[in-house]
Amino acid sequence: MGGFTEKQEELVNSSWEVFKGNLSQNSVTFFKLVLEKEPGAKDMFSFLANGVDPNNPKMAAHAEKLFGTVRDAAVQLKTKGEVVAEPKLGSVHTEKKVTDPQFAVIKEALLKTIKEAVGDKWNQELNDAWEQAYNAMAAAIKKAMA
Repeated sequence: MGGFTEKQEELVNSSWEVFKGNLSQNSVTFFKLVLEKEPGAKDMFSFLANGVDPNNPKMAAHAEKLFGTVRDAAVQLKTKGEVVAEPKLGSVHTEKKVTDPQFAVIKEALLKTIKEAVGDKWNQELNDAWEQAYNAMAAAIKKAMA
């Protein structure tokens, strides 16, 4: 696989804007998908203690931060060819004891949420751009966890 292209960055950026345009609903979609696959995730996110609540601003803020971090990873991939995670991200994920299978659940939920958010604009190229950015971000966080 070559470097992250300008087109891939553009795809991530434009779909990120669509995601933010309906943040509340997309947050609900994302966290419902996460809890379907990993019910234990409820204990990792304090704002999920009572389940997925569309009126919980902390839930929407966390989804925006997560998706924004992946979007930032796309920018780093395009400009630097690599992603470097903030040390705090490593320590938080270490503290929460996040495992590889949990990173996979988040990726699956993220891709499904973006697919739903963009509707008929979804295609394999868009999927691949988000997946590559997520994989790079997850690898950077795992490195920061070590």
